[in-house]
Amino acid sequence: MILMNTPTVTETVPVVTGIDGVMWIADTRVTLDTLIHAFQDGATAEEIAQQYPVVPLADIYALIGYCLHRRTEIEAYLDQRRQVAERVRQENEAHFNPAGIRARLLARCADGTA
Repeated sequence: MILMNTPTVTETVPVVTGIDGVMWIADTRVTLDTLIHAFQDGATAEEIAQQYPVVPLADIYALIGYCLHRRTEIEAYLDQRRQVAERVRQENEAHFNPAGIRARLLARCADGTA
């Protein structure tokens, strides 16, 4: 039996974290959340690359692997992002009541002010 010494390959995962804690695909405006949700919705790496051509296919595979190896951390990150989104939604609704918005917009269209 011959054992071969295989070199260890270390690759950098192309993700950066902004000052607000949001994780982005390096050198793009695509968030890690976007890529994860597309994958969780059943999109293949190739389909994700077609949807987001600024992200190289190799990076998508690397990011999917990264996320699969760190499921607990990624789920915690996604949960935090959901909480922030919910808080922002509630704050917006507190300042801008969505009740009756359709009727108000239709009235504006009828008046020609929209």
